[in-house]
Amino acid sequence: MWRWPIALGLLSASGLLSALVSDGWGDAWSWLALGVPVLVMAWFGLRRPARCAEASDPGGASTPAAAGSAAFLPDSRTPS
Repeated sequence: MWRWPIALGLLSASGLLSALVSDGWGDAWSWLALGVPVLVMAWFGLRRPARCAEASDPGGASTPAAAGSAAFLPDSRTPS
């Protein structure tokens, strides 16, 4: 469970250190090492989450908490 966050942290740390102390290949490594975590975060941040509640309940209010908060959300089924 902790392997990927630790790997991304080590990759970021090596990229930062490389950017500070080296030239040439170190610059290329720093761009790569600092760009990979950003791409991973963008990939997982832009993915649409799976919505289990919509699959089981077309109204979207399958739990009492969701039913209570639904009163404050605009309903797309009724005209404004």
